[in-house]
Amino acid sequence: MDNNLKEIHERIAEIRASALKSIAEALEARDLPTLAEIRIRHLGKKGIITAILKTLSGLPAEERPKTGAFINALREAIEHELELANAKLGSAAFEERLKAEAIDVTIPAKSGRFGHTHPLTIVHDEAVDLFLTLGFTVAEGPEVELSEYCFDKLNTPKGHPARDRQDTFYCDEDETICLRTQTSSVQIRTMEQLKPPIRIISPGRVYRKDEVDATHSPIFHQIEGLVIDKGITMGNLKWTLNTLMRGLYGPNVQTRFRPHHFPYTEPSCELDIQCFECGGAGCRLCKDEGWIELLGAGMVHPKVLSGCGIDPDVYSGFAFGIGIERLAMRRFGITDMRLLYENDARFLRQF
Repeated sequence: MDNNLKEIHERIAEIRASALKSIAEALEARDLPTLAEIRIRHLGKKGIITAILKTLSGLPAEERPKTGAFINALREAIEHELELANAKLGSAAFEERLKAEAIDVTIPAKSGRFGHTHPLTIVHDEAVDLFLTLGFTVAEGPEVELSEYCFDKLNTPKGHPARDRQDTFYCDEDETICLRTQTSSVQIRTMEQLKPPIRIISPGRVYRKDEVDATHSPIFHQIEGLVIDKGITMGNLKWTLNTLMRGLYGPNVQTRFRPHHFPYTEPSCELDIQCFECGGAGCRLCKDEGWIELLGAGMVHPKVLSGCGIDPDVYSGFAFGIGIERLAMRRFGITDMRLLYENDARFLRQF
């Protein structure tokens, strides 16, 4: 063996002894970062073993395989010891973690606090379920609506007070696009797309320029209904609404229909329910009237039917609109609408 080959073999032996000693010391000290450094220093692309392999080119051809095998044995020995050390330290660390995170199963568990349905959603779902049992289907439409569908096709031409800029959120200077003020626009779209018979409800969010107070909000929710068929009368409307009121407020609820005016229904009416606080005697809640206004309704105006391509001489229908906030307030005895939007858990836990 020439001197060059002898030096390489001695160097390999020294590296092996030094590496194994360093691994043993790191294992005893439980030092994972040092083990990582040992791996990089010896086995990395620029490590010690890579440097030794580069010296093989200076050896005689017959000595290269034997020396290469010797170097590979060194690599395998270091890798094996590193794996053993890492496994031992990992197992020890896991055992320590188990001890640190031990759970005393005899300690009483903390009681969880569960959420529940919001009062607006409760009333919305109950009303929708009631209408579904009566054969209605749910129709939806855009909240950003064309004024044509929100007003013109509902027999509310330009100049009508409902189209005042002080009452409506317009999205352009020409007042052709607005945030819908009612879900009646869904009724128009449905009548244009479907042929009678039609029986739908259109729940959704609506927008008006109302000041925020105990009974008003610029954003609120509605459920509007529409029935179009041959022979539909005011009697059908009254039966439908009375069925809804009994479903929401119980079989003993008292209702009253009063004449009113809406541009898209003729005749029109408003529905009141007898005050549940005073039983009709008069109190602060009903403003001493004994009755509480709840919703507007009426027979669909012939102009509205004609504008949607439905012959008013053949078909008739009724429509109604209910504020979900108003239903919830009457249902749960809430006197300030703002409580429904403030997300105060102390208030919402009552329901």
